[in-house]
Amino acid sequence: MTFSIVARSADGESWGVAVASRFLAVGSAVPAAVAQVGAIATQADANVAWKGLGLAHLDEGATASVAIDRLVREDEKPDQRQVGIVDSDGGAATYTGRACVHWAGGVTGEGYAIQGNCLTGPEVVEAMQAAWEASDPDAPHAHRLLAALAAGDEAGGDFRGRQSAALLVVRDGAGYAGLDDLAVDLRVDDHTTPIPELERLLGLHDLYLTASTEEEKVLVTPELERTLEEHARAAGHPDFRTWVGVENLEMRVAEDLSWVDRRVLAIVRGDAS
Repeated sequence: MTFSIVARSADGESWGVAVASRFLAVGSAVPAAVAQVGAIATQADANVAWKGLGLAHLDEGATASVAIDRLVREDEKPDQRQVGIVDSDGGAATYTGRACVHWAGGVTGEGYAIQGNCLTGPEVVEAMQAAWEASDPDAPHAHRLLAALAAGDEAGGDFRGRQSAALLVVRDGAGYAGLDDLAVDLRVDDHTTPIPELERLLGLHDLYLTASTEEEKVLVTPELERTLEEHARAAGHPDFRTWVGVENLEMRVAEDLSWVDRRVLAIVRGDAS
């Protein structure tokens, strides 16, 4: 009883899933993705084994539609399943079993699959599709996915109400310190407004776990360095580098302190929003 979008980014470098449901910890059951392989959302009476099986089919060269055909053919109760898959090339497919709770269905387009069951009506999927196609293809993939999910929620979402939401995005070398492919892995397991809460968490993720762009970097002059060091000492730390580590802002400050992110500078100056 869930609605989701599975999509590849326009540049072909990222794959992801955004999902919401009146179900505890939907992020633990529905989404899975591997960079350069694809992404999958398994839902309704979800067969969570489909996550590993589906990604394995994709890794072996199957297209999204072929992978779904195999999953459905080999399942004991396919009429109760729903799944969306996007493969490495952006091929997309969705499947809804005949026994899924009405309203249930899905749509596909270039690089995306959108599906849901136990929904207020087809307007949920339609709103998600419209939001995805209207969004800037150059925008961060996680933000595009979440905007589509929010549009579905605003259109009615799960007719039972709201409880959880999750966002998963993968890209080669995008994880912490570049050591895995997890660009974004956020979950709201039990909340009265899970999608706005997920949006809040994504904002924090962007600050703490996303590297600064060139436009966000501010050159550290001797005068600014004195300001940074004074701020650190006032906060009870021996130096600014220690303060950065304590505040988990390593992604936003140069190792040699040659530059500092404008958002970190705003925190130091006390004018962060």
